[in-house]
Amino acid sequence: MDFNEYQNAAKRTLYGNEQVLTNCALGLAGEAGQVVDLVKNYTFRGQKLDRQQLTHEMGDVLWYLSQIAEWADIPFDDVAKNNIAELNRRYPKGFTKNN
Repeated sequence: MDFNEYQNAAKRTLYGNEQVLTNCALGLAGEAGQVVDLVKNYTFRGQKLDRQQLTHEMGDVLWYLSQIAEWADIPFDDVAKNNIAELNRRYPKGFTKNN
């Protein structure tokens, strides 16, 4: 599945038309916080990394990102392609400790 297919499939579960952008931005922050908590608990509390839960939370982050792009009429593939192009410009030889 490519990003545009994902974006299109995901939008069927988007509810409402007022304050969608705000709802999605706040939801993104909340879901990103849950990803951070899983990593924090693994790193600093010695908990086992729950990969299934991490996958779930990352999927929620992906959903919110895709719907922000949907609201702004930005193809989600463009988000991914532009990000890779930017990374290639910044780090043409890949990322190293000396960059």
